[in-house]
Amino acid sequence: MKFDRQDPKAVVLMGVSGSGKTVVGGLLAERLDWLFLDADDYHPATNISKMSSGKALSDEDRNPWLFNLRELVQQRLAEGQSSVLACSALKKSYREILLANDNRIHLVYLAGSFDLIYSRMQSREGHYMKEGMLRSQFATLEPPKDAIEVLITSGPECIVDTIIGALIQHKGI
Repeated sequence: MKFDRQDPKAVVLMGVSGSGKTVVGGLLAERLDWLFLDADDYHPATNISKMSSGKALSDEDRNPWLFNLRELVQQRLAEGQSSVLACSALKKSYREILLANDNRIHLVYLAGSFDLIYSRMQSREGHYMKEGMLRSQFATLEPPKDAIEVLITSGPECIVDTIIGALIQHKGI
């Protein structure tokens, strides 16, 4: 499925760690023929080191990274390239930075229960986010009121179908 390059769009796919942002985001970008950007790939080494040691990032740690991600999405839009950005964006203030009051950027929230996501995280290997930090992510999470909310109880393909349907129906893309 391709969309008009003259009217590029972006989706910020948000949720706690383990909600499926990377898998769903990659599939969504593939289906839409858009660029996939994983926010985790853009963390500076100091942030990764801090999270790997089990410490949560402060807003001071996060802000330069968020502004870099915003610039990345804006640059793609300026070049006529649509994209999907997978980023936790747990707080409203983080989402405000990423969305930049730009109506071409749409927010999709992957929502799931603590128990479901915790069970998924226990089977994950090689990711710097530790299971113990999940509780703090849920405590930090400010569920968005202005997003397409998709429950993650079904498989990734079904979730992507739901997102595309909602984007077409509610956002006109």
